[in-house]
Amino acid sequence: MSSAESSSTRALLPTSIVGSLPKPSWLAQPETLWSPWKLQGDELVEGKQDALRIAVHEQTSRGIDIISDGEQTRQHFVTTFIEHLSGVDFEQRETVRIRDRYDASVPTVVGAVTRERPVFVDDAKFLRAATDRPIKWALPGPMTMVDTLYDAHYKSREKLAWEFATILNQEARELEAAGVDVIQFDEPAFNVFFDEVKDWGVAALERAVEGLSAETVVHICYGYGIKANNDWKTTLGSQWRQYEDSFPLLQRSSIDTISLESHHSHVPMELIELLRGKNVMLGAIDVANEEVESPDEVAATLRKALEFVDADKLIASTNCGMAPFRRDLALAKLRALSAGASILRDELSLAKSKVS
Repeated sequence: MSSAESSSTRALLPTSIVGSLPKPSWLAQPETLWSPWKLQGDELVEGKQDALRIAVHEQTSRGIDIISDGEQTRQHFVTTFIEHLSGVDFEQRETVRIRDRYDASVPTVVGAVTRERPVFVDDAKFLRAATDRPIKWALPGPMTMVDTLYDAHYKSREKLAWEFATILNQEARELEAAGVDVIQFDEPAFNVFFDEVKDWGVAALERAVEGLSAETVVHICYGYGIKANNDWKTTLGSQWRQYEDSFPLLQRSSIDTISLESHHSHVPMELIELLRGKNVMLGAIDVANEEVESPDEVAATLRKALEFVDADKLIASTNCGMAPFRRDLALAKLRALSAGASILRDELSLAKSKVS
């Protein structure tokens, strides 16, 4: 689906979450990333499906238009995909610096990486059957996958990224065939490794979306609201201009929609002008702050963006995933997101009716 087609067929100012929602406490430890499952075997399969049903209901009942899985069936947005690939040893672990920000124990690439079977397709089919609204599925981007591993085989970030891009394209094509309307690639690494983004990062992402007719999204943010990310943000100064490196490249790419962090950040809103012509998924909910935004705050953030993106190309979203939040807090923020978008939607409709 091209950018023009996708913006012309959907409702004005649709809402969507970027990725994760908190999991139920009976499935995994709340407010924790990489939380181990509390169930096993068939009970785990059933529990994941129950959690997915709940995530659909929670989004639908709070006015979210494009429904995601909330990452209820995966422990982590990157490693759960990787653990289904051959060539990666999860027992052989090394400590690496993740996005030049914090140290983590990660698995090791020990041989050629391959995808022997679909990873998320069955889950996507379950999601498709659970709602008649448009659905979105998120995959890790090639560069962010590379940055979440220790590579003892290819010994080249670029070579490994191209292998991952091919594998992601295989998965994305099957997700599309399963009825997924929007396929998102998460690339927070784009806000760190600027030379690599220019040299091969965007090109690898283009390989991952090759041949897709579903709407494609790349999500670039400043990370979950965890201490390591929040501490890093304090070093970035009064203006966060990292998007200035990637946006011009993405504006010229085949990616339909660019998803970015905005609300309560120091990202100058005018940087969105660099994406003119693309759909913009704007983060209007802060995931690093437990204060619930008012609908008016959300509307104000979205309204300011309209100086730089046409209304029919704007999508209201969260800054990032909300897995580390309490469930009640995350759900209150979902309600604020949809209520804020509704305020601006009504304003735009009123203005249009006055003109006509």
